[in-house]
Amino acid sequence: MSIIKVGSLFAGIGGIDLGFKKAGFKIEWANEIDTKSCTTYKKNLNHNIICDDIKNINPESLSSIDVLTGGFPCQAFSIAGNKQGFHDERGAIFFELIRVVRQINPRVVFLENVKNLKSHNEGKTLQYIIQTLEQLDYLVTYNVLNTCEYSDLPQNRERVYIVAFKQQADFMRFQFPQKEVKRKSIRSILENEVADLFYYENSKIYPLLKEAMNNKETCYQWRRHYVRENKNNLCPTLTANMGTGGHNVPLILDDRGIRKLTPRECARLQGFPDSFEFPQYANSVLYKQLGNSVSIPVIAKIAKNILLALKQ
Repeated sequence: MSIIKVGSLFAGIGGIDLGFKKAGFKIEWANEIDTKSCTTYKKNLNHNIICDDIKNINPESLSSIDVLTGGFPCQAFSIAGNKQGFHDERGAIFFELIRVVRQINPRVVFLENVKNLKSHNEGKTLQYIIQTLEQLDYLVTYNVLNTCEYSDLPQNRERVYIVAFKQQADFMRFQFPQKEVKRKSIRSILENEVADLFYYENSKIYPLLKEAMNNKETCYQWRRHYVRENKNNLCPTLTANMGTGGHNVPLILDDRGIRKLTPRECARLQGFPDSFEFPQYANSVLYKQLGNSVSIPVIAKIAKNILLALKQ
């Protein structure tokens, strides 16, 4: 079979694309609206990326592809968001995605979103998404996978993965990956030299943190009024607002003291290689880009199984 080409919507900094590339696909083009994410993307991936609103995309101008991917905006369905779904402009972007699917008619559609999509509006939102794809003659399957169970990354990150196939034979051959047996430790992803700005010695909550944090093998979180330890030695889900301070920021205890994770450590928790380059943006921007991204090894495993289904 010839090279299988991928087009990527809502590409962010390229997490999904890196996963598919790792699995053996060729990324033909990508689209992302955020200019700073586009800049990060361009530093690491050299194919065409259209930095524009998806509403302005003319599918007829795009080169043909076999697989269309999309980590469409999740804030509208997230527990952390307002959960307005399709009534939120970010949720309504789904209809733009469907517009592109209808015109391109790819062999496979791959979508990623937050776990809460499954229960949003009593399950009706996910069912509507599935039915919309089925009306375009796709056969659809989905699953909720947790990063810490389906990769060796020590991050608790549950996401809904939707895979839709145009051909029944492909659909019948596909299966979601098996669970991972081994897992990296939190300490294994930490940097050796960390700047002072990441430490909490001067924070007003430092006395409470110092009293509660004594385990160097796991992550903690400040929960407005108390400190919560992750008993499973995992990092909680990385979020886009980690750089704004406040509560729910993952904290660790290293040999020097109490601090938050660095952007590079967050990148490692998402499976980005250390060779992945970031522009000279504020850390808050990098945290946002990484929190909005995906766990690359999980994407790569699903993509590999998609490739196996297509090549047989």
